Amino acid sequence: MKWLACLSLLLLTACDGGLWNNPYPPADNGKSIFYTAFTERPKHLDPAQSYSENEYVFLAQIYQPPLQYHYLKRPYTLVPQAAGSMPSVHYVDKNNRRLADDASADRVAFSVYEIHLRPDLRYQPHPAFARNAQGEPEYLALKPGDLDGIHGLGDFAHSGTRTVTAADYVYQIKRLAHPDIHSPISGLMAEHIAGLKSYAATLQQAQKDHPGSFLNLQDYKLEGAEVVDEHTYRIKVVGKYPQFMYWLAMPFFAPMPVEAERFYAQPGMHEKNITLDWWPVGSGPYYLSENNPNQRMVLSRNPNFARETYPAEGEAGDREAGLLADAGKPLPLMDQVVFTLEKETIPYWNKFLQGYYDSSGISSDSFDQAVQVSVAGETNVSDAMSAQGITLSTSVATSTMYMGFNWLDPVVGGDSERARKLRRAIAIALDMEEFISIFANGRGVSAQSPLPPGIFGYREGEAGINPYVYDWINGAPQRKPIAEAKRLLAEAGYPDGLDEKTRQPLVIYLDTTSAGMGAKSRLDWLRKQFDKLNLQLVARNTDYNRFQDKVRRGDTQFFYFGWNADYPDPENFFFLLHGAQAKVGHGGENAANYSNPEYDRLFEQMKNMGNSAARQAIIDRMLEILRRDGPWLWGQHPKDYVLRHSWLHNSKPNKMANNNLKYLRIDAASRDVLRRQWNQPVRWPLWLGGLALLALGWWLWRALRQREEAV
Repeated sequence: MKWLACLSLLLLTACDGGLWNNPYPPADNGKSIFYTAFTERPKHLDPAQSYSENEYVFLAQIYQPPLQYHYLKRPYTLVPQAAGSMPSVHYVDKNNRRLADDASADRVAFSVYEIHLRPDLRYQPHPAFARNAQGEPEYLALKPGDLDGIHGLGDFAHSGTRTVTAADYVYQIKRLAHPDIHSPISGLMAEHIAGLKSYAATLQQAQKDHPGSFLNLQDYKLEGAEVVDEHTYRIKVVGKYPQFMYWLAMPFFAPMPVEAERFYAQPGMHEKNITLDWWPVGSGPYYLSENNPNQRMVLSRNPNFARETYPAEGEAGDREAGLLADAGKPLPLMDQVVFTLEKETIPYWNKFLQGYYDSSGISSDSFDQAVQVSVAGETNVSDAMSAQGITLSTSVATSTMYMGFNWLDPVVGGDSERARKLRRAIAIALDMEEFISIFANGRGVSAQSPLPPGIFGYREGEAGINPYVYDWINGAPQRKPIAEAKRLLAEAGYPDGLDEKTRQPLVIYLDTTSAGMGAKSRLDWLRKQFDKLNLQLVARNTDYNRFQDKVRRGDTQFFYFGWNADYPDPENFFFLLHGAQAKVGHGGENAANYSNPEYDRLFEQMKNMGNSAARQAIIDRMLEILRRDGPWLWGQHPKDYVLRHSWLHNSKPNKMANNNLKYLRIDAASRDVLRRQWNQPVRWPLWLGGLALLALGWWLWRALRQREEAV
């Protein structure tokens, strides 16, 4: 009987030991592949346009800027990547005469960075570099029909490579001013790179003069970027701007071969999504071999990657943690990275527990299942996680989440003593420790200033608290009592929350983009905090685009905002409160429009200094001014929690480096064994069902036989 044969086959399949729920091909078993997830399609993979964390996850593995952050050392330290050594810097005056290395900032007209590249850098295989028998580009002059059957880079029959040159790095700097690219840092870099602003105007005019033609940036010289020889180039920066060194570790300053732009600019490419935004071209440890953003994206080892080795030193405790076991080994340590689209947290979490993802964050829904907190406040994985060999890493993000007062608002803004006391009273009443506990499962640190831990200028202990909001009691900061907030409120002219002139309740307007799950509960919590002072909080909810418009116009009173560090320097946080960076009138990042002449003067003095005791002293004074004026409720610095399986090695949080995948190592054999243990199919229902079917078949057969015999 056919049905009996099929049943037998099914039962035999159940016995073969295969993992029925394995989302990956069986051929991948035992391979050095890192499995992770992404939640949304990266919008830009062009390094001149990308400025988003979910895009940098890919770009940092593909492109090689001159510098990178040391993977293990803390505080964060810049080291060479594509550069053979750290860039040299010298200073010149307005007549281009060289100055002493210790010349004061007011004498320096330009800083000249000279960068020597490693000579062994080569691009990934790519059809843009393919050559025919005559040595000419094979895919440069494509005709109609040549793209028939072509849907991705893998459909081109041939590819090639070449050495990375200094001209490629200069070309990328020029791209920051390209009129069609709209780089998010073009305005900022126009203030720093010599001649970039006028260069942008030159390119715009050239495009008008030659509409529809390829704009070859090699035909236009840029004062601030100069090729010295094949592997050396110079960048000329306006004034003294030591933070520019940090920019050299970002993909904006990675190389771009002109062949790639010419290749992608050909007719028909854009319609097939064969663009730089879809298929990047780099010299890093990996290249994008598969791009299906509705399902999965794959990074594969770049066979042309220049030799780089795992670091041989780190910080205290790294050796004991096994983080130096691979010292000196060639990178990358994994052959492939597979990103799978996961829009929901529950499937992601379940696949991690099954061993199908190698590491995972922790959503609020899964926090209690994953983490336990001891009486002493120590955080560790739960017993169930520990039984699976799962470990936890925590790190404070180089980010600050704050609530800002608009300095231009007549009620909460300005430098009057009345307004200061009102802001201070609200700051005391808003219990950020409670907020972190309720809404972030304790994953955060109450902020005492704009500076997060790990940034120069941040002070630990009593020296680092905000004395206007906290007292230091028994070796820890403690928020001042609500009675102190009520006293300040009364002195500000609002006894018991009422305007002493009109006797009307004081209303504070919060502009927010809060939406989705949990938004209502967070707003309800905020209202309760204001209720402590008998103040009324009215939320004005809007979408993010309109919210940005309101902030730009200064049409806010109280708002929620945040900032992730571009680079680990205090200047990158203090500029958020610099008067010259105000949103209103300047279009800068000072969303609170805060202005204090003394603070601004100290900022200008501090921003170009190297880290030293003198710089720390200036920072201490700046922090005192900010804490006294209170233009922000300092909010919190988020804390990241990452779980990893026992087979994943060399995982160490690094909040500045995005190119960390090349350092990770997978014990694939151990992973295969544990996956099999954790995902064994439950077979007894199948066997029981099979026996039931056999019994039913036998009964039917008997019934038919009896009927035949009766006839």
